[in-house]
Amino acid sequence: MDNKKFSRILTPGVSLYFWTIFLLIGILIYYNYWLAILGLGIFAYLFYHNARNKYVTNREIKKYIENLTFHLDTATKDTLLHFPLPMVVLQLNGIITWYNAEFASIFENQALFEQPITSFVEELDVKQIISKQQGGSFSLSLHCKNKYYKVMGNIVKIESRTDTGYIIVLYWMDHTELTQLKQKIEQKKSVESIIMIDNYDEVMQSTDDANRPQVLAEIDKRVTKCVSFTNGVLKKFERDKYILIFEHQYLKVFEEKKFDVLDQIREINMGNTIPVTLSIGIGLNGETVTQNDIYAKAAIDIALGRGGDQVVINDHGKLRFFGGKTKEVEKRTKVKARVMAYALRGLMRQSSQVLIMGHQNADIDVIGAAIGLYGAVKRQNQKGYIVLGSYNETVENMLGRLEKNEGYQDAFITPSQAIDIIDGRTLLIVVDTHRSSFTDCPTLLERTNHVVVIDHHRRAAEFIENTVLVYHEPYASSTCEMVTEVLQYIEDDIKLSTIEAEALYAGIAIDTKNFTFKTGVRTFEAASFLRRAGVDTVSVKQLFQSDLDTYVARADIVKAAQVYRKHIAISATQSTAKNIQMVIAQAADEMINIKDVKASFVLCDIEDTILISGRSWGQMNVQVVLEKLGGGGHLSVAGAQLTDVTLEEAQDKLKQMIDEYLDS
Repeated sequence: MDNKKFSRILTPGVSLYFWTIFLLIGILIYYNYWLAILGLGIFAYLFYHNARNKYVTNREIKKYIENLTFHLDTATKDTLLHFPLPMVVLQLNGIITWYNAEFASIFENQALFEQPITSFVEELDVKQIISKQQGGSFSLSLHCKNKYYKVMGNIVKIESRTDTGYIIVLYWMDHTELTQLKQKIEQKKSVESIIMIDNYDEVMQSTDDANRPQVLAEIDKRVTKCVSFTNGVLKKFERDKYILIFEHQYLKVFEEKKFDVLDQIREINMGNTIPVTLSIGIGLNGETVTQNDIYAKAAIDIALGRGGDQVVINDHGKLRFFGGKTKEVEKRTKVKARVMAYALRGLMRQSSQVLIMGHQNADIDVIGAAIGLYGAVKRQNQKGYIVLGSYNETVENMLGRLEKNEGYQDAFITPSQAIDIIDGRTLLIVVDTHRSSFTDCPTLLERTNHVVVIDHHRRAAEFIENTVLVYHEPYASSTCEMVTEVLQYIEDDIKLSTIEAEALYAGIAIDTKNFTFKTGVRTFEAASFLRRAGVDTVSVKQLFQSDLDTYVARADIVKAAQVYRKHIAISATQSTAKNIQMVIAQAADEMINIKDVKASFVLCDIEDTILISGRSWGQMNVQVVLEKLGGGGHLSVAGAQLTDVTLEEAQDKLKQMIDEYLDS
């Protein structure tokens, strides 16, 4: 029991005294009547005197409280009116109910009373503030009337005799000087850029000896001129590489110009028969200069992996792309293929087993490359398996042939079987994709440290990490072309079986649309090698045959096509035909054969996922268009998948990306 309770028990109240006196008078009446009357008179006087004193005291206390309240209200009002910070009171619907002189001065004493706050500050959406705020207070930053403010506020509950409500009180603190200082520091940050002539060898080989110095001098001159406005440091540290250090504020100028240095260099014509192209990797917002250097190197690798002639900005891991609208330059040297072959052979021999895996819904390019590598593994006397999950109709036809061929009965395993047998010494070869999320079984990438990637798609932001070997050539027509070159060096006097040769040839044929797209000298050299190995072109053609239902479904998609912006054919379908993914790809191929059509896109709704297949003749980079929708591929062949959208919404998004591409 605390002291206060104990004190109240021991200290009797006035009422107890009165009741005691009254009781004693009652007893006194029994003994002495006149004395009791005298006591009752005294009791009445005391009762009156106590009541009067209590009344006077309560009146004085009430008067004191009223005076105190008055002074407090006066002080509060005076404080609000002369509050040094801009202050405004809003209703929950955003209507201004009160503001002080400092707030009025921000808006040059306009009529603000009973006006919505959004009429003066669009960013100040009261509904969003209420929905996002946690607790009674909040803060946000605003730019208003050429000044920067940090707005602190709270939601206040007000009660009256008849109603209970809420108001929003906002206090505006001028942070203009602090914000401008931060911006100045941000603008002065250093940015590192690595500039590379990505086709140096090809340009020099195509230029006469007498003109080579002029070409190099012109490249140096134009690069220097294009970056001179930055007042940065430009140094050439290799025959085909420059490093540029400049302030962050000039990056925006580069972006506004859309990095026209790419166009300036491409226009050089000093006797070179091949246009000069640059790739630029930019690193910024690293914690140190060293980290910016790491970002810049990663960016230039991605730019080269996407085919060159473009700019990649690596902003603390976030990537942005510029350019990349021209065709890849074919490399005429096979040195890289030979080095890759020797290294791959060594890895095969050192591993406990070899697993070969492609992308989800495998196509013939995956199977062709996998079969070619599987044969190489067997010739090295190693255990090998091809990991296969979902696949299309063409693959099904190839698998039917393999079942009749000895040596392939145990070649294929499911992803779950692969997870059960993989160990730390397993060599995992990923073909026809470099994105971990696209592989048939991403879990396998986590189970071994020996991963090899062989791919020909333009590099995306996502790339399989911790690889021991990467053979990534976006100029190549197909993964099968790359594997065919590697097989020629992986062992001396190699002899492919007919089924291996036809599988590889089929992969090249399907990705080049029968040697129409992305074909270079090395494409035909690889096809010639496979033809000598026993390829029957008629037999390969039969792999691509489809049934009548598939043919009709493809024709219906083409029939539904509409032309957008004069040269873009777009068709949307909800067909449930068998092998619909292959059907929409074939329909996109058919649609670009329409006169005046430069690019085609087919959209299909499959189990709440929108598949998009894009094709072009090369004038339009469909990879850049579909990459903005999360897809990828090549300049002339690309695809994407969208979820949580309707077919109509996906079509609108595609058109928006096409507009951005054509208007850029």
